[in-house]
Amino acid sequence: MARKKQAPPPDKIRIRKNDTVKVITGKDKGKTGRVLEVNHSTGRVLVEGVNLIKKHTRPNPAKQIKGGIAEREASIHVSNVMILTSGGVATRIGIRIEGEGPTARRTRVARKTGEALDKKG
Repeated sequence: MARKKQAPPPDKIRIRKNDTVKVITGKDKGKTGRVLEVNHSTGRVLVEGVNLIKKHTRPNPAKQIKGGIAEREASIHVSNVMILTSGGVATRIGIRIEGEGPTARRTRVARKTGEALDKKG
């Protein structure tokens, strides 16, 4: 049986944990949520309240697992989400280098508005 070919992971993932993102395609298109986890090796992100699946679990009294049908999030590909600015605008992410030499810092900026996406402090 032939194995399904998988796309290689993206070179750069500029989305980080706790970013607010909007789903731009797929069954959950238009939904927004907070990023819970970023998997760089597979190029996928786990977004709160998006791509919910039903997981069937068997009861295990030793581990205090009740059993039944639990609903939880599944990961979606990073290309299917866009970061939201503080004004709620979906945008791509650019990089601005502030300072020079060893004190230079890379900050993420919104391509549409030019607003800095990294929280300072």
